[in-house]
Amino acid sequence: MASSERQEGILLPSVNGKTRILGVFGFPVEHSLSPAMHNAAIAALGLNYLYIPFSVLPEDIGPAIRSVVSLGIIGVNLTIPHKERVLPFLDRIAPEALAVGAVNTVHNDNGQLVGYNTDGEGFAGPLNELGFGLRGKRAVVLGAGGAARSVVFRLARENAAVTIVNRTLERAERLAEEARIATDFVRGGARVSCLDFCDRAGLRDALAGAELLVNTTSVGMSPHDGDLPPIPPQAFHPALFVYDLIYNPRETRLMAEARAAGCRTLNGVRMLAWQGAAAFEIWTGVRPDVCVMEAAVEQQLGGR
Repeated sequence: MASSERQEGILLPSVNGKTRILGVFGFPVEHSLSPAMHNAAIAALGLNYLYIPFSVLPEDIGPAIRSVVSLGIIGVNLTIPHKERVLPFLDRIAPEALAVGAVNTVHNDNGQLVGYNTDGEGFAGPLNELGFGLRGKRAVVLGAGGAARSVVFRLARENAAVTIVNRTLERAERLAEEARIATDFVRGGARVSCLDFCDRAGLRDALAGAELLVNTTSVGMSPHDGDLPPIPPQAFHPALFVYDLIYNPRETRLMAEARAAGCRTLNGVRMLAWQGAAAFEIWTGVRPDVCVMEAAVEQQLGGR
């Protein structure tokens, strides 16, 4: 069990020869909330681990990830721009990560580097916790980038009917086809359709019949808090759950307008904590308290 020591009023973890290292590889990585979140979970459980951020250039991801074994690091998270670049350097890739084509968690399993993607669990977990199951739901997903992939694939696995809305229709169609192929075992394939944001009538109709709207774009993220995805104001209705993956600010303009129309809303803080908890369990075999991790994220955001 790890102990701690106080230095100039600050409680510090006690690092010793038995301390096991976890971390996050990213570039840039200075903004990451993962160290605060994971170290809070470690402290709450009294484990002798330490979670460290590593700034890794895109061209260095190969040697960096292989060094995890030689340095005895137990595991790392991956953030932009490494989630796809890391794939060729891993020994094994879990089925969901392979289907999504991206890895956010790597475990050093006795010298074998195993890649996982916990973003899907991070997305679905908070909804399940609130009693909003995804099975068979009708969903509209804004965006077709990296964050959208795990969302669309998870929805497809749950046999949801998904409409992807993106500025570039071709990109949305590629994602839709990949989701169909990856989930063709689910009742004949995923039900995924596409729209571009210019199709106002199509978007309005899709939202009218939808139960879930997920924003995976950066529109509305600080410092552009006042920005709003091009959603027709009349499209919000009380049966629509609006899930904005942005967590800074805590309430985006999209969430505020949806809430004013009677929608239930959720931001991305809980998703961040859930995907982190899933990674933590892969590395340590212990399920951390998601509430502890969420509180650490909120505390960090409060200081920004």
